[in-house]
Amino acid sequence: MPKLEKNDVFTCEITGYTAEGNGVAHIMGRAVFVPGAIPGETWEVKLLKVAASTVYAKGIRLISSSPARIPPECHIAGKCGGCALAHMDYHEELRMKLAKVNDALRRIGGCEFSISEIIAAEHISGYRNKGITAVGSTNGHAAAGFYRSRSHDILPAPDCLLQSEAANRINRAVCQWMDAYNIPPYNEITGKGTVRHIFTRTNRDGQVHLTIISARGFGSATGTLAPVLLKDCPELCGITLCVNKNRGNSVLDGTFYLLWGSETISETLCGHTFHISPQSFFQINPDQAERLYDKAVQYAAPHGGTVLDLYCGTGTISLYLAAKAERVIGAEIVPEAVENARKNADANGVKNVEFICADAGQAAGELARRGIRPDAIVVDPPRKGMYENTIDAIGEMSPARLVYVSCDPATLARDVKRLSAHSYAVTAGTAVDMFPRTHHVETVVLMEKLL
Repeated sequence: MPKLEKNDVFTCEITGYTAEGNGVAHIMGRAVFVPGAIPGETWEVKLLKVAASTVYAKGIRLISSSPARIPPECHIAGKCGGCALAHMDYHEELRMKLAKVNDALRRIGGCEFSISEIIAAEHISGYRNKGITAVGSTNGHAAAGFYRSRSHDILPAPDCLLQSEAANRINRAVCQWMDAYNIPPYNEITGKGTVRHIFTRTNRDGQVHLTIISARGFGSATGTLAPVLLKDCPELCGITLCVNKNRGNSVLDGTFYLLWGSETISETLCGHTFHISPQSFFQINPDQAERLYDKAVQYAAPHGGTVLDLYCGTGTISLYLAAKAERVIGAEIVPEAVENARKNADANGVKNVEFICADAGQAAGELARRGIRPDAIVVDPPRKGMYENTIDAIGEMSPARLVYVSCDPATLARDVKRLSAHSYAVTAGTAVDMFPRTHHVETVVLMEKLL
């Protein structure tokens, strides 16, 4: 029986998508993944990798094109690992993402419920309020950009379409300052050099906070940085230096020094003001985050009551919930985040919310000790989803409603299946396109306790 071999060439029809947005064809009974292909297209492909579980190919000739295909606006799209969906129109992108969510719920979660709504983004470019670019050397000059997909080779990206125009301008200005004052980029292999990454946060008022991640300080050139940058970037509100001497991949891992201006940048989300430090988590697309949180609050507190917000972080969802619920208790295991959440509540005059430093099991014990049974629980876990003991703790508290905010449909679906063992079922859900032109999608679902 013939088998697929590396470098084989086939003509095939694309029939579906992977979770990452790659096209899927079937050749000799095997699923073959083809980046940049769209269902309905016919391609001539060359096999790049044939493994026991997966087959990867690259398209070498497009024979029949989809009406959804568009020319990418960025010249490095598909190379930097960022805009994986830049080759399709936005309607097709939304269709793919909604199908991805429902496929995971059905196939992994064993869920019969199907989500029919995906909230489109008003802006599909320039929406990121957070940008991290790696710094390297190109033709003897400093350059900021992104790692080539599956490598640490830097592709210069002076005008990334997903970042704000001001962030791109600051990246260019930092590189020009480095060249002018002989500040070399850091070399991962040798450990020599200085600047590793440029990290910007942009708020909706147009202000920008800059953090430069460096293996060491800038010496006598330090005092020149702010005056030089402010000439081209008057939007700057603060400059921080993060000295990261570690050889690993963690970016914001080091000691922070304020070089100029403010330590934080402020942003308004859902009517509340937050002061964000370089280390703080904050939603990357605040416009879409508000739409996501609208749904979460609608599901969690339609009639008020007491709501427990697990994984509350710095309290963004908790403060929004407080406008609808009678009482909100936020639980977070990171002490610094809890302290930040309390400050945010005080700064915004929110009185019916409290924050405790606890994981899910500890929160359940604390609420039981106080005789509190939440009417609803909201969870917004990291990409890896919830631990089994967290799900068991939710089952013990037995709220009437559970609202799950997820950035990964696969782990959402896995946890939906686990929660079904505690007599919860999905009764409503919405997908939200938080990250246009990438394969990522946010989902919020309501699970209700079965009688």
